[in-house]
Amino acid sequence: MEFKTVIEPFRIHSVEPLKLTTHSQRKTIIEKAGYNVFNLRSEDVMIDLLTDSGTGAMSKSQWAALQNGDESYAGSPSWQRFDSAVKNLFPFNNVIPTHQGRAAEKILFSILGGPGKVVPSNTHFDTTRANIEFTGAKAVDLVIEQGRNPQSLHPFKGNMDVEKLHDLIEEIGSEHIPIVMMTVTNNSGGGQPVSMENIRETSQLCHRFGIPFFLDGCRFAENSWFIQERESGYSQVPISDIVKEMASLADGMTMSAKKDPLGNIGGWLAMNDDTLAKEARRLLILTEGFPTYGGLAGRDLEAIAVGLTEAISQDYLDYRIASTRYLGHALHDADIPVVLPIGGHAVYIDARSWLGHLSPLQYPGQSLCVALYVEGGIRSCEIGTVMFGLQPDGKEVPAAMDLVRLAIPRRTYTQSHIDYVVEVCLKLKDIITSLPGYTITSEPEPLRHFSARFAPLV
Repeated sequence: MEFKTVIEPFRIHSVEPLKLTTHSQRKTIIEKAGYNVFNLRSEDVMIDLLTDSGTGAMSKSQWAALQNGDESYAGSPSWQRFDSAVKNLFPFNNVIPTHQGRAAEKILFSILGGPGKVVPSNTHFDTTRANIEFTGAKAVDLVIEQGRNPQSLHPFKGNMDVEKLHDLIEEIGSEHIPIVMMTVTNNSGGGQPVSMENIRETSQLCHRFGIPFFLDGCRFAENSWFIQERESGYSQVPISDIVKEMASLADGMTMSAKKDPLGNIGGWLAMNDDTLAKEARRLLILTEGFPTYGGLAGRDLEAIAVGLTEAISQDYLDYRIASTRYLGHALHDADIPVVLPIGGHAVYIDARSWLGHLSPLQYPGQSLCVALYVEGGIRSCEIGTVMFGLQPDGKEVPAAMDLVRLAIPRRTYTQSHIDYVVEVCLKLKDIITSLPGYTITSEPEPLRHFSARFAPLV
């Protein structure tokens, strides 16, 4: 007999109290925050689904590993354990630690970017795009058409449109494309996975034209789980072997260890090209630190090394995906529009569809984020026109989709917390058509969504 309930493959070892707020308190708090949930104090948030980046709970093995942290400036054994753990899954010649993923992106695109350059991806996430555009290069998204349709049931909606990538290379010339990125899973596209076949085809195309192919591997374990579940020939292949096969098709990667590697901080840049690595280490020393710590304490390196082994546990990943689907299917069953199929690290509400009375330039995603907080103390993240609408030339256009991401921190919330989130969303159904649009009153650049301030439209 198989049980319906998928239990957490862990038990609670310590607890952190939550501050419970009232509806009237939250209305005042969000107004003072300029109607931007990024400006909220975390203590004023009851269920924090803003991001799964660095917000997960570490295991007792990780906490124990902190005690092994060697804080030597150079050549620490903590670095050696970190380097070995990374190369065990991602056997690139050079591993360069950074304090988080965007630091790896900053170094990489400082070297390879610049005016006249174009960097294609299935879909760039916000910091990747910002770091590319900061150099004067252009970031281009080439996800398959099904990836732009929230209701499409394609099993690998994160896939690169290889034909469009080929056409782009032919059109502008490979000399203008210093690198091709593949984001796994496709965060901005609804946490959707990329198939091994698509990774292989993209890799082969890049190498035919002499273009380096890199992975943005933040959610490598979840993507591997989906390959195991959905792609022919992989159902009996261990997660670790799927990860290694993905890595073998790439020339390098960027990584935020705050996601699937189960760290609270950290990341790395890895590559096979020794010349590129030499230049990257030069910039690392200027901005992050010595190449054997890269802005991280020895204890952080230790925690990531352990986290990498835990992240590929079959039991953990089965629970991880099941818990996300639990939320997604509950919302879908209640006729709340969500991106389908449900992804790995988050559930994405289709705010443009649900708040159909608002135009994209009235920021329906932002409106929904505010409402989730006011009604239930839930912090979420707009992934839409606020995040991606402002173009490098200063013009604003609607994003491809207006989504609200409910990112589930790893090993942090229980089923009752998720049931509460569902109840809040059901309550919003009764008032959804009355939610106002918003205008931006202040928008620092780049990455305006982090600190912009808003006002409701009346």
